[in-house]
Amino acid sequence: MRAVLTWRDKAEQCIYDLAFKPDGTQLILAAGNRLLVYDTSDGTLLQPLKGHKDTVYCVAYAKDGKRFASGSADKSVIIWTSKLEGILKYTHNDSIQCVSYNPVNHQLASCSSSDFGLWSPEQKSVSKHKSNSKITCCSWTNDGQYLALGMSNGVISIRNKNGEEKVKIERPGGSLSPVWTISWNPSRDEHNDILAVADWGQKLSFYQLSGKQIGKDRPLNFDPCCISYFSKGEYILVGGSDKQVSLFTKDGVRLGTVGEQNSWVWTCKAKPDSNYVVVGCQDGTISFYQLIFSTVHGLYKDRYAYRDSMTDVIVQHLITEQKVRIKCKELVKKIAIYKNRLAIQLPEKILIYELYSDDSADMHYRVKEKIAKKFECNLLVVCADHIILCQEKRLQCLSFSGVKEREWQMESLIRYIKVIGGPPGREGLLVGLKNGQILKIFVDNLFAIVLLKQATAVRCLDMSASRNKLAVVDENDMCLVYDIHTKELLFQEPNANSVAWNTQCEDMLCFSGGGYLNIKASNFPVHQQKLQGFVVGYNGSKIFCLHVFSMSAVEVPQSAPMYQYLDRKMFKEAYQIACLGVTDTDWRELAMEALEGLEFETAKKAFTRVQDLRYLELISNIEERKKRGETNNDLFLADVFSYQGKFHEAAKLYRRSGHENLALDMYTDLCMFDYAKDFLGSGDPKETKMLITKQADWARNINEPKAAVEMYVSAGEHAKAIEISGSHGWVDMLIDIARKLDKAEREPLLMCAHYFKKLGSPDYAAETYLKISDLRSLVKLHVEMHRWDEAFALGEKHPEFKDDIYVPYAQWLAENDRFEEAQKAFHKAGRQGEAVRVLEQLTHNAVVESRFRDAAYYYWMLSMQCLDIAQDPAQKDMMLDKFHHFQHLAELYHGYHTIQRYTEEPFNFHLPETLFNISRFLLHSLTKDTPLGISKVNTLFTLAKQSKALGAYKLARHAYDKLRGLQIPPRLQKSIELGTLTIRSKPFHDSEELVPLCYRCSTNNPLLNNLGNVCINCRQPFVFSPNSYEVLHLVEFYLEEGITDEEAVALIDLEVPRPKRESRWQEISSSNAQTLRLDETMDPMGDDDPFTAKLSFEQGGSEFVPVVVNRSVLRSMGRRDVLIKRWPPPLKWQYFRSLLPDAPITMCPSCFQMFHSEDYELLVLQYSCCPYCRRPYSDPARDQ
Repeated sequence: MRAVLTWRDKAEQCIYDLAFKPDGTQLILAAGNRLLVYDTSDGTLLQPLKGHKDTVYCVAYAKDGKRFASGSADKSVIIWTSKLEGILKYTHNDSIQCVSYNPVNHQLASCSSSDFGLWSPEQKSVSKHKSNSKITCCSWTNDGQYLALGMSNGVISIRNKNGEEKVKIERPGGSLSPVWTISWNPSRDEHNDILAVADWGQKLSFYQLSGKQIGKDRPLNFDPCCISYFSKGEYILVGGSDKQVSLFTKDGVRLGTVGEQNSWVWTCKAKPDSNYVVVGCQDGTISFYQLIFSTVHGLYKDRYAYRDSMTDVIVQHLITEQKVRIKCKELVKKIAIYKNRLAIQLPEKILIYELYSDDSADMHYRVKEKIAKKFECNLLVVCADHIILCQEKRLQCLSFSGVKEREWQMESLIRYIKVIGGPPGREGLLVGLKNGQILKIFVDNLFAIVLLKQATAVRCLDMSASRNKLAVVDENDMCLVYDIHTKELLFQEPNANSVAWNTQCEDMLCFSGGGYLNIKASNFPVHQQKLQGFVVGYNGSKIFCLHVFSMSAVEVPQSAPMYQYLDRKMFKEAYQIACLGVTDTDWRELAMEALEGLEFETAKKAFTRVQDLRYLELISNIEERKKRGETNNDLFLADVFSYQGKFHEAAKLYRRSGHENLALDMYTDLCMFDYAKDFLGSGDPKETKMLITKQADWARNINEPKAAVEMYVSAGEHAKAIEISGSHGWVDMLIDIARKLDKAEREPLLMCAHYFKKLGSPDYAAETYLKISDLRSLVKLHVEMHRWDEAFALGEKHPEFKDDIYVPYAQWLAENDRFEEAQKAFHKAGRQGEAVRVLEQLTHNAVVESRFRDAAYYYWMLSMQCLDIAQDPAQKDMMLDKFHHFQHLAELYHGYHTIQRYTEEPFNFHLPETLFNISRFLLHSLTKDTPLGISKVNTLFTLAKQSKALGAYKLARHAYDKLRGLQIPPRLQKSIELGTLTIRSKPFHDSEELVPLCYRCSTNNPLLNNLGNVCINCRQPFVFSPNSYEVLHLVEFYLEEGITDEEAVALIDLEVPRPKRESRWQEISSSNAQTLRLDETMDPMGDDDPFTAKLSFEQGGSEFVPVVVNRSVLRSMGRRDVLIKRWPPPLKWQYFRSLLPDAPITMCPSCFQMFHSEDYELLVLQYSCCPYCRRPYSDPARDQ
């Protein structure tokens, strides 16, 4: 560290205090009763400020630079603006000893002999606090929360912003050691606030905010008058009675003297954010110094050691960027590093460190030896077992124990010294002298070897890796390179300040100078690039550069020297340079140049580096061919040119080597068809066709499909032309191709037909199929397009396609809910079983989804399918059983639909009587197994509720009792429990109005019939209306044996008129009365209705006796009184007689279900079809 005087001035009075403006441009000094304002750049006195009447003791600037304050022996404090105008003044009871601004705001602390005051712009008055001792100094913490006061009785009082004492520090010397100056460390990097204290007990101490001392007191050996930190807190300035300013580290380690003066130093401070220091003395001298911190460092290969904070050593690994700090706690004077050794010179000793391990990346050092002697030297060098001290012309070799083993005396001043390696204990040193002499010294040899002598002084030296060449930088900034053995000057280059050989390449060196980095390979011209700093090392592609105080490893591509070797076709040397570090582009260029030069080994290595498998494959192929005996270099070079894109040169070489076919293949593979045609000329037609095909392929690949189609057609590649046209939807092109093709070309025509179908042009597809007579495909086309008329017409001509037409047609009909037509289609195709399976699946789905009306409809459809199949004698019995079963299920699901809606939906429109009848009908029908989906709980629940509503209390109680034995869903639980209780309050009988009547035997039947839906007396089955489920006034009768259905219908249609009844009145007179009697007599030829007689006759017994009629009875029946279910074979027709002709009944001609005529008409109007079988609406008058 050196202190250089920048300017000096002298005032007439003592300089007691000074303060810098925060931007460092101005300096305020307290000199006598005036303030002096200086320009810090050149020491010009800008203006003296007069405001005080007595000596000014203190001055302080606010952190923001807008105000400063001064305190005087006249007991006043004046606040000034940055424009040097006084704006405010206040007083104390004693002279002002010190002032300090809060670094966060404008709060000002002013201290006198007996008190201290706190003033801020926000408050008008100054808050003052008494002190029991004279206050000599004060300082604020960084955050402005606490103020430290130093007192003459040896006490330090730490106060908060309100003046309240928080910490009290009592120095051991008491009043014998008055605290004369204090300062808080301004660094924000410190974890704790640190207070530096200097007292007239000649001690320097450090304290934390809590009052705890940091370390021990440090002796000063003089009375300190001022202490101040640099703006970043790294150094401390202390001045006092020793008439000089001392520089300390922040830890209190003395580093040196800033400037010696002729009188006491009363104040000294560092200019903000700089290395300038100003000193004010007793005699009025003002001195302005610049501190120059020299670089203390050492370098060996990739390890760089340098001084930090004057007392620390940092070792940096330039490759891994790892750093390690060694704290010496003393001023570090010199550093030397070599392999695993590190030497550090301190003021009174030299420390030798070694690495813990031999690992090249290890950064852990430990002390190996300590030489406790004071040495004076200009340069320090360390070896494996020795240290070398250089002092002007003398070199001394010392062992690690401090014993001098050898000494060399030089002819001139030593300017440069460097360890160049060697066995441990026998290392060689390269020494450059001011007289131009360059020597090599071995540490175990007393005699120095003169390598060469030049005319100019040496500044820098380096020796090549093989120790055959020597590079020197002289005092004229000239870089000179010598051959060590011949002493010949090989070349010289100007503008050099440092030089370094590449440790991995013998012929490469670099030197820096004039802001440029110069790289020289062999005897080629120098390559320059910008670089700030000094080159100190060159390893591979990394150049170690020292710029100002930092060392960095710069990655420098070795491209320029590599290209210099390439220009001379020196491929192996160029490869060695590339291995030091070049870009991927440079590697590729090297590979290409070597490949063109047929230097395959170098090219292979280079292509391997850039991982270019394509060229590696080419090289491998060429090497294999060479092993097989091929020696035609033209052919090899042609392959190389074709890979590089130099196609015309490749074609010429192919032709020259007699391989025209390879050139043609190259052009066609590259789709360069015009060049291929020019190269081919008028050649073989086969090759021309092949060329056109390849051109078409190329046109297709580059998205020119129309051109490709035309080329494929001209080349006869119809399949490819059809594929492109079809994929692009070009129907017109497909039509042209299909019509031009011969019918024998079946495959292309089938492709055309496929694309016609795909593109929605079935007519053209049909035309194509007809052209090749592919009728099966034509049928399939009609079926796929649902063109059923054309398909049926084709099927008529060719019955062998019947299955191919009708089966898909039936499936299509079934999918479109056209089940009747589907059934016919299945029938025509002979697939009745398939129709049944489709309907069974639909039925099952409807039941699972609780669509019970749909389920009823599907079951009815199933039953009719089974009836149709039953015409086959082989399946008759089984199908008839299924027919009756499905008919029964259809009736059940049709009725349960209403029950399910009543129990599941909140609103319904069904009459109570209807719900009552349906639930009774279902319970009578569910005597055995319950079909899927039908709930007995819902049925009994409906019956119970409606029975109670209609007055059938006995039946309701029975239904609730039955429900108790079933599993009730939670949603009905409460309702059923409540109904079970409330029904007990009702009488135990049923309303007679609800009792059903048998129309055959006029017997009243119970509401719950154990026999089911038949009369308990005559066993006659009841006929129900599928709407209201009332018992219809119909009685089924059977024909006498021998009467056919046609004859029966003819006899009924005769409608023989019945004899009319004649009635007349007969008058009877007696003695005391006259009576008028209505006398009815029948025609002697007539009798009662023969059918009615049949009903009353043949009764009795537990077996059902059907009503059987003969021809005369049939003849007596009226056509309107008889309803006939005209079932298709093998079923017989069913005959029913209406016993109340005035109440008309309508029968659906499709499902043969019978309704009250009025109900049927309403339902047909509502649904536009039969509510049971969904037969479309026709005139209801025609249905019976």
